[in-house]
Formats: sequence, C-alpha cells, structure tokens
Amino acid sequence: MKRCRLAAGLLGALMALAGPDHSSSGGLPAMVGKANADERGKQGPAASMPRARDPSAAVAEEYEAARRQGTREAFELFIARHGDSPLAEQARAELKRMSR
Repeated sequence: MKRCRLAAGLLGALMALAGPDHSSSGGLPAMVGKANADERGKQGPAASMPRARDPSAAVAEEYEAARRQGTREAFELFIARHGDSPLAEQARAELKRMSR
C-alpha cells in the first residue's frame, strides 16, 4: 500500500512540476500553441502558394512581345493563341499593315 501511495505521490509531484499549462505533445505551453494557431489563421493562404496572375496582363505582355519582334510569325502566333482577345484585332491590323 505504501508503494502505491509513494508512486502516486511521485507522479503527482512530477505533474505539479510540469505545470498545468504544458501540453503532452511537444512540451510547449498550451496557450503558446493556441496563440500560434490563431496567428496562422489570420494570415490567409499559405505563403508557398503564389497568387494567381491576371490573365489580361499576361495577354498584354504577349502582345507587346509580338509587337517588339515585329514579325508576321509573332503576330500570327499571338492571334492563334488569343484570337478572342481585343488585342487580337490590333494584331490583325498590324498584319494588314505589313502586307501593304
């Protein structure tokens, strides 16, 4: 009987030394873990996921690249890739000017 009380007393003493706010996983105080979780929740999407690029900006960059090249092939490629874009009309106009 004395051994059980001694073991229970030692276990109680160890638990008291560890303190009530230590978690069993990792040994960090429970409030620190909760605070870190709250901060992560406020940041939004993970930093490893880049934001989506504006498609119209990408099309405009491709048009400018075709215009800088100034070749028939560059404008034809742009039209083939972005035929329904408003910039495709400008590319078609450039092709007409080139054929004159």
